[in-house]
Amino acid sequence: MTPISPSRQANRSSWLHGLTSPLVILAAVCGLLACLLLVPLTVPIGAFYWDLFIYFDATNRIFSGQVPGVDFFTPVGPLGYWLFALVEWLFPKGQPLLLAQWSLLVVTGPLMALVVADVDRRSRALALALLLPFLVFQILPVNVTEYYPFPSVDGFGIYNRQITEILYVLAAALVFSTSRRALLAVVVGTMLALFLVKVTGFFAGGLLCVVALAARRIDLRLSLLAAGSFLSVLALLEIWLGVVSAYVGDIALLLSLNEGSLLPRFLQAASMHFAVFAPLCALMLALLVLDGRDILDRAGEFARAPGWSRLAALLDRPLVWIAAATFGALFVETQNTGGQGFIFLWPLLLLAWERRGGLAGARLGVLAVLIAAASLPYLTEVTSRAARAFVGQVKYERLQHENLAQLGQVNQRPEMMQRARVMKTVYAAHPATYEAIAKAGELPSFTLYNEPDFQIVWLMAVDEAVGAIRDFEARHDVRFDTVMSLNFTNPFPWLLDRQATHGIAIGADPYRAVPDPDAAVLAAVGATDLVLYPRCPITGANERLRDLYAPALAKMEKISLSACWDAYVQPAVAAKAR
Repeated sequence: MTPISPSRQANRSSWLHGLTSPLVILAAVCGLLACLLLVPLTVPIGAFYWDLFIYFDATNRIFSGQVPGVDFFTPVGPLGYWLFALVEWLFPKGQPLLLAQWSLLVVTGPLMALVVADVDRRSRALALALLLPFLVFQILPVNVTEYYPFPSVDGFGIYNRQITEILYVLAAALVFSTSRRALLAVVVGTMLALFLVKVTGFFAGGLLCVVALAARRIDLRLSLLAAGSFLSVLALLEIWLGVVSAYVGDIALLLSLNEGSLLPRFLQAASMHFAVFAPLCALMLALLVLDGRDILDRAGEFARAPGWSRLAALLDRPLVWIAAATFGALFVETQNTGGQGFIFLWPLLLLAWERRGGLAGARLGVLAVLIAAASLPYLTEVTSRAARAFVGQVKYERLQHENLAQLGQVNQRPEMMQRARVMKTVYAAHPATYEAIAKAGELPSFTLYNEPDFQIVWLMAVDEAVGAIRDFEARHDVRFDTVMSLNFTNPFPWLLDRQATHGIAIGADPYRAVPDPDAAVLAAVGATDLVLYPRCPITGANERLRDLYAPALAKMEKISLSACWDAYVQPAVAAKAR
């Protein structure tokens, strides 16, 4: 065998080194995802999938010049809607859930590149250990908690997933970045993104930044510079769009609509995430035992002569970082369930392994087992559910439709599609039954919104409504310029290329996220050309929305648009329909 020359061996080694570069991998993944968004892919529809269509309602409003929070009430911050609108504009054939999931890479991609490029100068293995799990969670539109057993993807909890993915980048930078410039850019970028996506993530990120400051991972000068940059950007947004004050006002209003003790929510979050919360508690206990002597020594030194360096020596340890992040993750989950939970603890678990020091034997084994127990459940849950969904859909039936455009790029098991067709017919034929169930304060089934067949029925009904609206307009020579839906989400302006009613809430959950309408909102609703009321099925939530806007609807006339839809129209239009 001819020996490989030293020059060829060096070239091969250099080629492999370049191929495994975190920046090369990140760029290649982003390029591949962009290519996939050029293709009209389908995904298997799952629980609460209609949450996704809130983004189309927001995008339609943004394209018409409306500002989130200023011109319409939003359940979260504006950034997620802006990113979705941008990526949808670039990839108009992209599958909606993939657009929503991957749009965040516009923010997290460059920031994560700064982190791994900095870390890669010291350790290629550590940089890849940070990057690869991040890409798994960033790419796969799957939550860590399963709400329905059939293989499917998760069109809900999107903004919850986004804040944990942003927190992942922040945590990685705070504990592993050494470049001041990179650290400054990542802290400012992630904290802005967290604030503008969902404020609970901003509080969790703030807690991590406080620990970093106390542990001297960031100094006071860098902190002041980051705070100044953060506030300057918010000031510019406020002067330009008025969005910051509107957003803060929406947060205050949502808090008033969701009053209650936090303790039960912490307990609920801990129980829902027990698979990782329990190992994290065990790991913290083990770290306390392993570091106990050093903690006591450092605490004694600080007590005898308080100072920044002694405080940093006491606090800059994996136990403190993991404890702070665990509390932050629980706090995030108290405000809404669904998402990717505790994934941003992975960089801190890596820190615990990196600082294992002279541990050996049984103690090293305990540390390794506990780190694995705290990190693997969510990684395996997300990857296995995604694999089931994307492999299983090979035999799935694609939703047939005429008017749904991108919204119809979904599939599901043939028997589930057949059940949806049957249930839609039953809902339309027996409205009195479902009205009686709604008046009793119940849903047709306890987990109705979890069930993919309901989500399919809803899309079928939307397809029917769009066709019925176009037919009505053609027969009566009218055009409905503004369209509203007395339903959780309103995709009709997007599908019809019309305007949405000004000032009303998107993601209209009347029990948690729809404030009582003021005079301006009622006036806007009263001036709307077409207000749709769904009947397949009739639900208590939709009836409650109708009751909220009843003073405005009283000025309009109700007509039957189709088997699944009533409509409120202006009197002149109703006269034409007679």
